[in-house]
Amino acid sequence: MSQILSLELSDELYAALQQQAEVAGVSLAELVATSIEQQYGSLKRENLQTETQKEAVRKRFQSHAGTINLPYATGADNESIDADLVRAYTNNF
Repeated sequence: MSQILSLELSDELYAALQQQAEVAGVSLAELVATSIEQQYGSLKRENLQTETQKEAVRKRFQSHAGTINLPYATGADNESIDADLVRAYTNNF
């Protein structure tokens, strides 16, 4: 759905926009509509999500926090970290 909007512009602004439209090879109306869509189009997408949908997305995202799945057990002590670093640095890739 689209709506018609009338604007009152100063002669200077109208001339500047008209010149930009000519350079771009589009009509003045198309130039203005495209510019407004680029500037405010994200507002339309943001408003489509309800608070319930936003909360569901937030919970899905948070469920990944702190999760890691390694194929081997790791230790948090310095000796095992040092050993991992030695293995990594001595590998010839």
